[in-house]
Amino acid sequence: MDTQRFAESPCLGYNCAIIGCERCNNMASKRFERYVWVVFGYTLLVILWGAFVRATGSGAGCGNHWPLCNGEILPRAPLLETIIEISHRITSGLLLVMIAAMTYIGFRIFPKGHIVRKGVFASLVFVIIEALLGGMLVLLELVAHNPSMTRAYSMSFHLINTLLLLASIIMTGFWVRGVRAPTWEVSRAAKTWAIIGVVMMMLLGASGGIAALGDTLFPAMSFKEGLMQELDPTSNLLLRLRVAHPAIAIGTGLVMVLVAQAFAAMRQTTQTKRFALLLYGSYALQIGLGTLNVVLLAPIWIQLTHLFLADVIWFAFVALTVYSFERGDPVA
Repeated sequence: MDTQRFAESPCLGYNCAIIGCERCNNMASKRFERYVWVVFGYTLLVILWGAFVRATGSGAGCGNHWPLCNGEILPRAPLLETIIEISHRITSGLLLVMIAAMTYIGFRIFPKGHIVRKGVFASLVFVIIEALLGGMLVLLELVAHNPSMTRAYSMSFHLINTLLLLASIIMTGFWVRGVRAPTWEVSRAAKTWAIIGVVMMMLLGASGGIAALGDTLFPAMSFKEGLMQELDPTSNLLLRLRVAHPAIAIGTGLVMVLVAQAFAAMRQTTQTKRFALLLYGSYALQIGLGTLNVVLLAPIWIQLTHLFLADVIWFAFVALTVYSFERGDPVA
């Protein structure tokens, strides 16, 4: 833990005068780090529940009303899809409150200009955008059984923003732990691989969302039927785009291997080796699960597991990048 980072911050807590400002701030930092990771875990749950809403076709459970549900705060005698949708709204609203609290605490504990302040502020911005995008999808009726490409594009942007939200929280957690701010004073190859990795992960997330939407709206009765849907030039564009996801997944997998090798070689620490291994392992598992998802015609439980693994891969990639681009000597 870099104790000097709190030199400019005020003493916080009722007993700081007794135990000392530096020690008090270190205690506050450790508690805050735990809270950031709780927020991260809760964000994953909200994301998975949102995918469940889409997979079950419950996105229109509250009609085209937002933030109200069918014109009411709490609808009477709600249907199952209404319960699913309104529960997602409640959990999403709680996430917004939790990240707002995280931002407030981060600004209280860390001094002006500290990298943690930037991390919590970015998290707040992205979660607000997330809420507005969710509301837009409902108000424009781009939910439930809407098969339009407008919905596909909106969902893709929604998924990209979700990745940025997760990245902000992940980076904040590591910065609170003591990892220093990033630097671009690294090799051109490292910067190139970082940019390529981010772009490929964004494309993979967007194509995965389109593929999942196609599976939900146009379910096939067999693997052969699904393949014929994708190859039929008269099929809905969502189905014809679905075939791109496996190709992007394979390409992204190769990029992740090269990124992990490049970053681990650039800064050979326990952390970079650990997260490189996590990236290798989770991606190999994801390829196998993706294949199973296609063969079994995308059951909801595999879709959710597939999404969870995608988030694990994103976590490993972001963590590896944070440690690889850390300014100065690495923190042990």
